[in-house]
Amino acid sequence: MKHKTGFEDGMELTQKFTFNPKVGIDNPALVTTDDTEMVCRPVPRLCRLCRSEGESFGFYLRMELGCAGHVIRQVEPWSVAERSGLRDGDRLLEINGDFVDHMEHSKIVQKIHASGRQVSFLVLEGSDFERARWQGVDLRALAREHSGGEQCARPRLCHVTRDHQDGLGFTVAAVEGSKGRFSLTVTSGGPAEKAGVRTGDRLIWINGDHVADLTHCALNKMVKKCGDGVTLLVLDSESEEHYRKRGIVVVPAMAGEHNLPHRPRKLYLVKGPSGYGFRLGQERLPLRRIAHFMREVDPDSPAEGAGMQDGDRLLAVNGDPVEGLEHEDIVTRVRKSGRQVTLTAIDSQGSEFYSQLGLTPLLFSEDSDPVTPLQEETPALTAPPVENLQEPQAPLAKPRLCHLEKGIAGFGFNLRSILDEPSIFIGQVAQGSPAERAELREGDVVVEVNGVNVESEYIEDVVGRMKEGGSQLTVLVLGPVEYQQYKQSGTPITADLAVGKQAEKPEPSSKSFL
Repeated sequence: MKHKTGFEDGMELTQKFTFNPKVGIDNPALVTTDDTEMVCRPVPRLCRLCRSEGESFGFYLRMELGCAGHVIRQVEPWSVAERSGLRDGDRLLEINGDFVDHMEHSKIVQKIHASGRQVSFLVLEGSDFERARWQGVDLRALAREHSGGEQCARPRLCHVTRDHQDGLGFTVAAVEGSKGRFSLTVTSGGPAEKAGVRTGDRLIWINGDHVADLTHCALNKMVKKCGDGVTLLVLDSESEEHYRKRGIVVVPAMAGEHNLPHRPRKLYLVKGPSGYGFRLGQERLPLRRIAHFMREVDPDSPAEGAGMQDGDRLLAVNGDPVEGLEHEDIVTRVRKSGRQVTLTAIDSQGSEFYSQLGLTPLLFSEDSDPVTPLQEETPALTAPPVENLQEPQAPLAKPRLCHLEKGIAGFGFNLRSILDEPSIFIGQVAQGSPAERAELREGDVVVEVNGVNVESEYIEDVVGRMKEGGSQLTVLVLGPVEYQQYKQSGTPITADLAVGKQAEKPEPSSKSFL
């Protein structure tokens, strides 16, 4: 049974008559009460999920074409998600106090995974979400109201390197009357202060362990044994108290500042005559985790030219995380990318550093592409760096004519564009979706929609044309490198040049099981 909220029930207007003694009772006035607006204000819900080791949260997070927001789907009976109060169709507003409605799907999944076994969601019932958007409600402000309007500082990840004279430069004291809560005092000008730790900060986490489960004695022993350095998650006392009262567990994924010594980097590769020039190997990490490492980088290969080093760990393919995937799945993604691919990697020292902390390096990737939401499900993105990926001597590739039939959850892709400019790109393509079966690929430039050239149209116009086609969609596309080659040669791109792919029987779009 669908749950009814005050937002739905309060839409009826209350009618009453007022008596004007000058006019008389035969001329009543119809007046609507002023309290309807208060009743109709949507009310988000805070859901706290806590799973056991090896247990899933028990729901799917979807990004659906034609459906705004990040959608909770298929909440499993008796699961952690159901017990927390999550419902099918809920829209996700916040994760651990951070507003996420504007973020890309993959980034949100990273934040959830990085939260570990405990995570807090602020959600809005599906119909309330749609109505709030229609009424122009500021969803960020709505989420802030739910927290009492308080602006809390974000936690800080501080890597402290031991000095041979000053040591680490901090001491730990238990907060009086509060079990599992500790405050820090730093030495002026010492290593801890230089790393961003402040006197009075609350210590939340140390080298991958939450301190709430530790005694003061055990914590001091851990600090003494930390070796040349230690990584701390700290937060000012007022913000820590606010999060505690709201029931939000502070985790490293929430950190707004950090001085961690290792960062992932992006590698842009264009396939050469002998391929990309490296071998991808799958290896097992502790706790049965899977990792993939680049080995045997060939001299003068595209891989070496992109800056790949032997032993680099692969984190993402074309922006999609691949940690935990099997070797064959990653190879398939690289092949479907065509002649050019973007890999996110980290060196072996960085991989070991984050593995010891139990964190994903992707949380700290320096992505230089500015992302700005445009409309509904179509975020804006800067164009891929195609100018550096050209192979002028290569023959012109044929454009692809892709025929899609809408599935239960849509076509299974989203669009991206350069802000305030024409030229539209394919964004994320959901696994198992009609888009994937029709061989649409992330980064493809959209040339035609249902037989109409859209190269000079803006993203809102292209979205409109796609919706006009109903359940059928035909798009003419080219990879970004191939598109640039056509433009340089002056050759017009038409469907007559294309090879076509008909999507097979439609299935639901991709979803992230959590």
